[in-house]
Amino acid sequence: MQSSIRYAEIRTSSPGYWGILIALFAVALLGVAGAHHMDVEGHHVSGMSNQIVWGLPHVFAIFLIVAASGALNIASLASVFARQDYKPLARFSAILSVALLVGGLAILLLDLGRPERLIVAMTQYNFKSIFAWNIILYTGFVVIVVAYLWLMMERRMQRWSKPAGLVAFLWRLVLTTGTGSIFGFLVAREAFDSALLAPLFIIMSFAFGLAIFILLLMLSFWLDQRELDGSHLQRLRKLLGIFIAAVLYFVVVFHLTKLYGTQNHGFERFILMDGGIYTTLFWLVQIGLGSLLPLALIYAPPLQDSAKSLVAACLLVIVGAFAQLYIIIIGGQAYPLNIFPGYIVASSFFDGVVAEYTPSLWEFLLGFGGLTAALLIAMLVLRVLPIMPEALRAESG
Repeated sequence: MQSSIRYAEIRTSSPGYWGILIALFAVALLGVAGAHHMDVEGHHVSGMSNQIVWGLPHVFAIFLIVAASGALNIASLASVFARQDYKPLARFSAILSVALLVGGLAILLLDLGRPERLIVAMTQYNFKSIFAWNIILYTGFVVIVVAYLWLMMERRMQRWSKPAGLVAFLWRLVLTTGTGSIFGFLVAREAFDSALLAPLFIIMSFAFGLAIFILLLMLSFWLDQRELDGSHLQRLRKLLGIFIAAVLYFVVVFHLTKLYGTQNHGFERFILMDGGIYTTLFWLVQIGLGSLLPLALIYAPPLQDSAKSLVAACLLVIVGAFAQLYIIIIGGQAYPLNIFPGYIVASSFFDGVVAEYTPSLWEFLLGFGGLTAALLIAMLVLRVLPIMPEALRAESG
């Protein structure tokens, strides 16, 4: 029962815990250093160009923003869908979602070159631009989820947590739809022009966010030596399997829809057969390592009670997520624009040429810096606030 759940901050002072925090802080600082170097030297030190204007940092940023929406899924199941077995983890779900979103937005902010430009983005809106709408969606998400968390933690206000959870649930669906629409509204790009990108991003958020949620949940309980009954992990395992299968289904439908239109055959051949690194990432990493292998680790009868197989499945989902977003974002830009359909266009401006892109060290530092900053925020909040239940026993559900 919810009334019997006792929450407490992480109390461990083990060398392993502090070592993790120091490592996360160090990598986050390296991310700031990478951003500063690109700011001072200019973006020519990155692998980005006039053809590839969204690079590896944007892959990290979109991953974190999408995962932030999915990380809130556990709290939504508890509040909106009245699943009491997920109630003990609702606070952590809310904290992790905010931390991931802040980390993703930090990458985008530092990639601006001049972070003060954010003031312009926050004060001058072009409501015909999906980017302007996303500024409202991102800031609104943080405010709503923080308020939702406070209502859950304040005993006198808990009766309002369910309507707040419903608002947060609807807001995050709109947020992820907006993120997917950034690409879906770009009709000039054959890779992006699809209404399926919005629901694809929503279901991607469920899988990506849950994978990170499970890993940090198991890590925090292990570090603080708290009891974590296997029945809770089994529920999360089955939920993750459903989300992975749903992502795979939408990916298949997306490409079949593209193949149905003759004008998209060139792009589909590029991704599925002749795209070099993008084809390899699609079949080997996204489909093989990121979808099929995690499903095998989750549903194979000998592994269904193995915590290690669940950890491996979550890690593979995250690896597959980066491959999927790299293909969508980078591969979609690399394929040449079809400015004049039916004609071959060639010029000194790389018209009709597949764009080349190799991420630089500074882009890796910025991307990993944002990721580790998000994890660092989550771990520090767990240290100072009673977010995690002291134990998750079988009778808690």
